[in-house]
Order: sequence, then structure tokens, then C-alpha cells
Amino acid sequence: MVRINTAKVVLFASLFYIASAFIIYYIEPETFGTPFNGLWWVLTTVTTVGFGDYSPVTVPGRIFGMFLYLFGIGLIGIILGKIVDTYTYYGRLKMEGKLSYTGKNHFLVIGWSKSVEKTIIELLLNRGIEKDVVLIDHLKEAPFKHDRFHYIQGNPTEQKILEQANIDRADSVAVFASDYEYEVQADGKTLLIASAVERYAAEKGIDIYTIAEITHKNHIRMFKHAGVNEFVLSSESFPQLMTKSMMHHGASRLYSKLLNDAYGENIWEIEPQSSWKTYGDAFEALMQQGANLIAEGHDFSIVRRLEDPIPEDARLYVICDELTYEKLILM
Repeated sequence: MVRINTAKVVLFASLFYIASAFIIYYIEPETFGTPFNGLWWVLTTVTTVGFGDYSPVTVPGRIFGMFLYLFGIGLIGIILGKIVDTYTYYGRLKMEGKLSYTGKNHFLVIGWSKSVEKTIIELLLNRGIEKDVVLIDHLKEAPFKHDRFHYIQGNPTEQKILEQANIDRADSVAVFASDYEYEVQADGKTLLIASAVERYAAEKGIDIYTIAEITHKNHIRMFKHAGVNEFVLSSESFPQLMTKSMMHHGASRLYSKLLNDAYGENIWEIEPQSSWKTYGDAFEALMQQGANLIAEGHDFSIVRRLEDPIPEDARLYVICDELTYEKLILM
């Protein structure tokens, strides 16, 4: 019976317990009163709860009770085993990346490496934006477990894999460069995946915000042609940070504090308030709250344009601690 389909086992058990309720009622109608009371006794018996409010008093009733102990309890054991097996099977499928993701507004990450692992951990630990992270890669199983982490195994250039990751409802898609020895190979694969994502978006008529890691700046023009929204040069950050540290001692510690939540201060995006007409209004109001307005989008020059009006689609960035940020989003 262990190999029987779970639905068939549940159906058979339900019919057996209902039939048993009518049988015990037929044997001792005065003791149980109604078939429902008989069902109550059957279920408390097979689950070994045994409240004792109903129990057979005649010899035929007790004989049937012994039969129910042997067969009914074994049947409920099979059902419980099936339930445990179902959860175990579900967990294995999830670890192997076989299950589809059904959430929305998640971060979709394509490609796995040590740098990607750090990025995912930062996203999961970010207390300002608690969104799920979905990874697509060819790993045999998920690299780690987390309540907000979901793994999809497969080729990210295939439409069914993108749909399995629910890319239609993703907040953004990040394509990371592979660990190839040659830059052309790494960027070539990244470009192929990014192009597949953009083609999928065009066919579905949806807007997907894509970010690509590029190993060589000369390849940026090809990614622009593919329609990628943002580019991150993997080979650019380290030499620039070393240069800044040599020119301005301690600069690396400053960047580390801005990139790491553990230091308290962080960069946050906020919505402009309706009462803020100019950047100067926003700058003064945020300063009163303990936050520094540093940029609108990727423009850091707003400190020299405080009299300029704030556009309706402005994306303001501030530097402050988490407590201050929580106050700002409630304004």
C-alpha cells in the first residue's frame, strides 16, 4: 500500500473511516446515538487520541474496536508517511531547482560565482528592501538555504526557464559574468543571456530592467545595442579604489562603510515629498531629519542646483542610518 498513489490512499481511508462509523453505530446504536458520534470515536481511536467520551461496551463492538486498532491505526500511519514523503520530495525538488517561483517584485540573478554569493547575501540581509532573490544557474542543487531565496536550475536563454523564474514580475534582472579566463568568452555568454532576456521582454511586450556585469569596457556598446539598462564593469572597481586610497588616505574605509550595512550609515532611495518643490527644499527637510541628500538618479551635481525644481519621476538618494530611513519613508 505504501506504493499506492497518495490520493487513492486518502480516498480509501476516508471511505473506510466513514464505513466504520456506520458499522459501530449499527452495532451499538444506544452507546453512540448517531453515526457522527461513531465517526468521532473512529477518528480519536485511529489517531490514538482516545478522549474516552465514547467507547463500545458490547462484545461485538469491542471486537470491531480491536480490528480498528490493528487496521485503522496502520492506515493512518501510511497516510502520515505519505505526507512526510510529500514534504521531503518537495524540499528535494526545491533544492534541485525544479520548482517554479510564483512570487513577484523579486530580484532575479543569473549566474553563480563567489562574487554573486556576496551580492545575494547582501540583498537578503538588506533590511530596507525585503524582497525574494531567485537564482538561475546549472548547479546540481541550491548553493544555500534561506526563506527568501529560490533556486531555478536550467539554461537562462530558454523561455521556459525564464518563465519558471517568473521573470515577467521581477523587479530587476542581474546577469553576472562567468568565470572564464578570457574576457571575450565571459562577456559573450553574458551578452547572449542578456539578449535572450531582452528578446523575451519584447515578445511579451513587457519592460524588464536588466543589469549586466561586463569584464571589458570596450564591450559596452554591444550591450547597449542589446537594450541592457545598466552596466557594471567588474575590472573597474578595484583599481579605482586603490587609486583613490593612494591619493586620499582612508578613502577605502569610507567606501567600505557605504557598501556595508554593519557600519550603520548607508545609501537609501526615497520618494520625493509633494511639499518639496526644489532640490533645496528637499535638502533642508532631509537635513533636519538627519539625512544627507547626495544624488538624483546618477546625478551628484544637485548640490549645485538647489534652486532647480524636482522632476515628477525623480529618484532621490540619501545617506543616513536605518532608523532615520524608516522615519523618512513614513513621512
